[in-house]
Amino acid sequence: MSQTVFLPNYTIGVDAYEQITDIVKEYGSKAVIIGGETALEKAETKIKEALSQEIEVTNTLWYGGNSTYENVEKLVNDADVQKADILFAVGGGRVCDTVKVVAEKMGKPVFTFPTIGSNCSPVTAVCVMYTEEGEMQGLFFPSKPPTHTFIDTAIIAKAPDKYLWAGVGDALSKEIESTFSARGDQLDYTDGLGIQIGKMCTDRLLEYGTQALKDSSAGIPSFAIEQVVADIIVTTGLVSVLVINDYNSAMAHSFYYGTTVLKKMEDYLHGASVSYGVLALLKMDQQDALFERVYRFMKENKLPVSLTEMGLNNTTDLTAIIDKAMSTNDIVHVPYEITQDMFKQAIFDVEAYQLS
Repeated sequence: MSQTVFLPNYTIGVDAYEQITDIVKEYGSKAVIIGGETALEKAETKIKEALSQEIEVTNTLWYGGNSTYENVEKLVNDADVQKADILFAVGGGRVCDTVKVVAEKMGKPVFTFPTIGSNCSPVTAVCVMYTEEGEMQGLFFPSKPPTHTFIDTAIIAKAPDKYLWAGVGDALSKEIESTFSARGDQLDYTDGLGIQIGKMCTDRLLEYGTQALKDSSAGIPSFAIEQVVADIIVTTGLVSVLVINDYNSAMAHSFYYGTTVLKKMEDYLHGASVSYGVLALLKMDQQDALFERVYRFMKENKLPVSLTEMGLNNTTDLTAIIDKAMSTNDIVHVPYEITQDMFKQAIFDVEAYQLS
């Protein structure tokens, strides 16, 4: 059976938007901008100023507030979206996921403009979809990733610090989950390539992450921020595009999806929850040396190393989280069976851990 791979393309830097017209004009002359409210405040004017008269903006639209199929349908039926040749998704992961689904359903190219460095959605061919109530509903897989991603590091550096902080937490999972999920499998070329690319993640985050977060606090688009943002968006996104979905996530993400059943976690950032799940995975898998390195880094940068830091109760909340986590596909393709007791014990072990 033949295999076709569409790889992400990207432009990164403080002047990334200067390339927009040259790159998008071959796909059409009418663009609709769809984004989050804050993201549009930060990026819309800069995007429009970068466009030449060759590209007409049909309208600027709010994406709806969450990546739901209901918001997708509203956009699909919008006259300005229908009129546009190309779609611009401006904002965070849920914006990008929403517009990627819209693009797939309408057969139109999508270009992404991440305004925060929180996850790899701007370059991936997977969309996390939620119910109207905010619970994770499932995954949608477009036929290809966005056509091009424009990563303006000046905008990202000035975004609220919590987004880069959560992005670091999310990216910490990629190498650890993908190598865990693929362990013992005979990998074909493409999966093997993806797993190898993922091995750039952890060390680079641990090397540059602390400085990047300091620079983010100062609003400085530094070398460290560029390295970390590239890791969060591009490295993890390349892995996601190259490997089969079985290798894209594991226990860390199942923990996050477990937290989505709790109303109080609705506004808690995805990447922060995932980072705690990384600790649980490393504990369960007895990767003690790496666990300690990651734990120290997380503690230094105030990523959650306990349930209490996430506002969770380790009795009533944990039961609900694990019940949901055990129902996800993320822990199906793993090198050994993960039972509910193992999942719970791993969390207990993280809770009991003390740095020496």
